[in-house]
Amino acid sequence: MDDFIAALPTFWTAIGQTLYMVFIALIVAGILGLALGVALFVTRAGSLLPNRAVNIVLNVIVNIVRPIPFIIFVAAITPLTLAVVHTYIGASAAAFAISLSAAFAVSRIVEQNLVSVDPGVIEAARAMGAHPFRIIVTVLIPEGLGPLVLGYSFIFVGLVDMSAQAGVIGGGGLGDFAITYGVQRYNWPIVYITVAVIIVLVQLGQFAGNALARRALRR
Repeated sequence: MDDFIAALPTFWTAIGQTLYMVFIALIVAGILGLALGVALFVTRAGSLLPNRAVNIVLNVIVNIVRPIPFIIFVAAITPLTLAVVHTYIGASAAAFAISLSAAFAVSRIVEQNLVSVDPGVIEAARAMGAHPFRIIVTVLIPEGLGPLVLGYSFIFVGLVDMSAQAGVIGGGGLGDFAITYGVQRYNWPIVYITVAVIIVLVQLGQFAGNALARRALRR
């Protein structure tokens, strides 16, 4: 425990880096994924803005990117990360990579939840002459809000996992702390303490997501 106490300032910094990466990625991936998921849904056959060509292209892009392991994805987009963030190491670079990777996973969650929205509600809005954009903003997204929040809670868990992997590539955070101060020094108590903190972060995120989803479903 003496080693952990000595590394405590670094430990707090690692927690801050993890929270930074996760929340930046949650916001950016949430917005990008929502836009992409809505586009996937509305361009489906029989939807608000059916467009077979656009839908096929979007599906192909999502299906190509989603299966790529995160570590490989980070390496593959290094030139893009350099162009946008001006570095390929550190928490900001990791947050950028996590955001892009997670956005494609979010898009599928959004699309699947929007498919479950009652078509009758959408048709009623169309019959009243509502513009497709207005239907998306005032009908489609609000109707799927509860399940969407639960889906975003699931993504939060994945983002914490990605932030831990980012430690391997110099992204900092709890993953880097566990490897540097725990695994490489054979200090297993530090590893277990780090794992416990990650579990607590995940549980808090899931609890908050469940609470928000209940509020959205009761509206």
